[in-house]
Amino acid sequence: MFKKILLMLSLVSSMAMASKEEFIGSGKGYNGDIKVKVSVEDKKISDIEVIKHEESGFTRRAMKKISDEILSSQSLDVDNIAGATYTSEGLKEAVGKAIASSGVVLNKGVKKVAQTEELKDMETDIVVVGGGGAGLSAAIAAKENGARVILLEKMPMVGGNTNYATGGINAADTSVQKKLGIEDSAELYYNDTMKGGKNLNNPTLLKKLTEESKHAIDWLISKGTDLTEVSFSGGQSVKRIHRPTGGKAVGPVIVDALNTTLENMGVETRTNNKVVKILTENNKVTGVLVENNGKEYKINAKAVVMATGGFGANAEMVAENNPNLKGFGTTNNPAITGEGIKLVQEAGGDVVDMKEIQTHPTVVHKTPNMITESVRGEGAILVNRDGKRFINELETRDVVSKAELAQKGKSAFLIFDQQTRDNLSAINGYVNKGLTKEANSLSELSKMIGVNSKELEKTVARYNKFVKDGKDTDFNKKGLPREILKAPFYAIEVSPAIHHTMGGIRINENAEVLDKNGNRVPGLYAAGEITGGVHGGNRIGGNAVTDIIVFGKIAGENAAKDIKK
Repeated sequence: MFKKILLMLSLVSSMAMASKEEFIGSGKGYNGDIKVKVSVEDKKISDIEVIKHEESGFTRRAMKKISDEILSSQSLDVDNIAGATYTSEGLKEAVGKAIASSGVVLNKGVKKVAQTEELKDMETDIVVVGGGGAGLSAAIAAKENGARVILLEKMPMVGGNTNYATGGINAADTSVQKKLGIEDSAELYYNDTMKGGKNLNNPTLLKKLTEESKHAIDWLISKGTDLTEVSFSGGQSVKRIHRPTGGKAVGPVIVDALNTTLENMGVETRTNNKVVKILTENNKVTGVLVENNGKEYKINAKAVVMATGGFGANAEMVAENNPNLKGFGTTNNPAITGEGIKLVQEAGGDVVDMKEIQTHPTVVHKTPNMITESVRGEGAILVNRDGKRFINELETRDVVSKAELAQKGKSAFLIFDQQTRDNLSAINGYVNKGLTKEANSLSELSKMIGVNSKELEKTVARYNKFVKDGKDTDFNKKGLPREILKAPFYAIEVSPAIHHTMGGIRINENAEVLDKNGNRVPGLYAAGEITGGVHGGNRIGGNAVTDIIVFGKIAGENAAKDIKK
């Protein structure tokens, strides 16, 4: 009898163990395939494990969030993460393929509704509004200076537009440059940027940016950011744009390092929390009114740092401030809609340079996909439909954009080879997303893109001679790293799109918000693309990241010091 009971228990145990099955599936992410192992129990998904991927730091977090949503809802009909669309779709594709033969019946049209705790008014020292690079930097700096901090982000994930930053971060006279034997100075950096900004930059803000840039690099490295390489970018006289090893996109690397730092410091971060009003009393900022899941609550604070970004994704606001840009596409995160600027104005802050809006010249034609300036920095050339170069590829963005719009079709083609791809891993993402045309010869490539074949071959041969001679006698392009020689050859059709809004909230060098009379608004700080004055009439590539780190850090430090007084 005892043996029969043991046998029955063994069978029951075996059946229980057999009820859990594992299935493998893969989908196409941003940088490559995403492979998952999905556990199924009782015909329901019980676990999702990503076992292979090539995604960046930010998108790794997106994969975790999407996996949790799928598990919770037992559905693939969950929202993509803003800024990680390809990764989100790739993960859902992988899970779908994994369970295709599992017998799992998924819910249709069911999305997880965010669960929120009972909302209560609360109090802290400093509220940082916006979880992009500026907000993360401000929150860390404020915490490091002894303040209690709450970070609010209206989107489901932190990162904002910083997640889209690809090229790198400009800085002068840095420890990294010195190791590589690159001579640079804050003064030269200032002069390049003032020239690139059409001499409209606020001199005081620009001086602070350029002088503090080297410290920003060391600060980022101390937080775990990989910044080992330095290259050229448009409008710079020397190699100044710092980037991760292998030319990885800089934004996700910075977001991942700063967000991890913030988590380790124990700073409270609240996503899906949108600030709808800056609270004031007797002309001093006293906190914020926050909306979460349709309900409102207050956070009382001694200081508020606004880091909500610009308005590049708000077509109506763009056209209102610069009618010439009506109808342009955008490279911006969907969250960059400018309401933070309006909130600061309502609280007494002034604005500056609002009509100064930049287009990025290398956005995949008729799409929102931006191609980093580093592709040109690594040796790519721009040609028109006649197969001819028409501009110094590393001119400032406004100049290159204008030149492209003057070509037939109002677009141009980036041409580069396998050597450039090998030196810049960001290109792998473009190839995987199908944004490139690829051929084993220039002749074959020209036919694919509708460009004059003989002229393209002559143009590339002439450019290669410039590289050998070390001088571009046609357009005086500085930085000629390599010839275009090694097959396969690549082409991407590009045209301008809205990229950066140089105008915004008026601040001083302490990141304090100023009113129309030039007086500070007590308790209110701002940093990053929400502000104006730093970049003047045109932002140089790589300076946006410098801006968010330098002034984000300054805002957090000064807010913390101010509340101690």
